[in-house]
Amino acid sequence: MDTIYYLASCDTCRKIIKSLPKDVELVFHDIRQDPLTEEILEKMHSLSGSYEALFSKRAQLYKQRNLKNQTLTENDYKALILEHYTFLSRPVFIIKNEIFIGNSQPNILKLMKTLENV
Repeated sequence: MDTIYYLASCDTCRKIIKSLPKDVELVFHDIRQDPLTEEILEKMHSLSGSYEALFSKRAQLYKQRNLKNQTLTENDYKALILEHYTFLSRPVFIIKNEIFIGNSQPNILKLMKTLENV
């Protein structure tokens, strides 16, 4: 089933969800209420090609822990995403085995185009 991984308290996620076509059927997975499992993260990784692509460098914990001054490996990114939901770049859509990560304008436009054809 097509799924969105999001944060219900995130204004940007809510705005994107409101803009989705009304007839699209998605499973909504709030990552704060229902944290990501390693299995789900592995699926995201297989579609995206890297944990770094799934990682949010905008997370407040990223700055608080001074992670920008460290050299992080793929295993570090994976561990951090599993440790705390804020490290996942949001929202993440998985539509027909295609992944859309984050809220950049080009990404959301590509998502919308894909959803029109579902």
